[in-house]
Amino acid sequence: MNKSYYIVFLVFLIYNVATGQKDTLTLSNNDVLVGTIEKMDRSILTFSTSYDDSDFKIKWREVKKIKTQRQFIISVTEGKRFTTDINSISGKDKTVVLNVEEGTSEYALMDIVFIEPIGKNFFSRLTVDLDFGMTLTKANNSRQVTSNLNATYLAYKWRGKGLYKTVLSRQDGAADINRMDAELGGEYYLPHDWFIQAKAIYLSNDEQLLQLRSTYQVGAGYYFIRNNTMFFSANAGIAYTNENFTSDSSDRKSTEGYVALGFTKYAIGDLSVGTNVVVYPSFSQGGRYRLDFNFDMKYDLPLDFYIRLGWSYNYDNQPVENAADNDYVFNTSFGWEWN
Repeated sequence: MNKSYYIVFLVFLIYNVATGQKDTLTLSNNDVLVGTIEKMDRSILTFSTSYDDSDFKIKWREVKKIKTQRQFIISVTEGKRFTTDINSISGKDKTVVLNVEEGTSEYALMDIVFIEPIGKNFFSRLTVDLDFGMTLTKANNSRQVTSNLNATYLAYKWRGKGLYKTVLSRQDGAADINRMDAELGGEYYLPHDWFIQAKAIYLSNDEQLLQLRSTYQVGAGYYFIRNNTMFFSANAGIAYTNENFTSDSSDRKSTEGYVALGFTKYAIGDLSVGTNVVVYPSFSQGGRYRLDFNFDMKYDLPLDFYIRLGWSYNYDNQPVENAADNDYVFNTSFGWEWN
């Protein structure tokens, strides 16, 4: 009999521990959700519950109160990161208390940039966007296909990112058009909104006779604005570029500096926009400079689908013989976001 009581007590204890670790949200319409915070990034809170197989995607501004017992990695607008639980203060909507080195500190919910539970696995930190676009025209049997793959991995103190874009165009009576953009790199976050960056960038396009341009850069930067609705940063450093051309022109190697500006605005309803511009003045080729510009606009649809509009522009003030000094591509596509 005593053994039976012990088993019942043990089951009751396990149940209370398990249910006691649930997170609770109160939304601006006073709805209450009980479940698990998966993450909050770029003003979107991912929240799972036991009564729905699909995760909820909740706009951060819609959260009024929050209650947790688990430990999270939390980043705030002033550039600091904490390992702490997060709980609303009684009588103060949209205000929470965090455990910091000095003890505890109050923060407005809108001052929190990022939340991730301790112990999340690799795939939970990975976000992948995949989209395609296609144009078919009977005249001249014109066919154009665009593709875009973006992957981001967000860790405690660093972010890795890769992308691969292609444009393939075929038309009777005209030369084929091929373009490829690729990038692989990351940022390591330092205190007070500083960061260091390393990146490899690849470009191939027919307009500038580029078989492949490979640029490897390293530098440092600063976030002038970094909150849960907007990023604005600047960075600078050195780069090494190797260029192979499809013409008879000699290949080029260049040591360069670079200066970059980046801006991202999200949580504009279901819309987000991002742009960045990079200028490369050459140290080894007198008077030469290059410019790369990218613009992306993404509109979120239900079930993690989206529509993307993009524009990329490249300029070289000293192109090789018979090559254009600039190339650009404008595309629209339909895609799906994982995680």
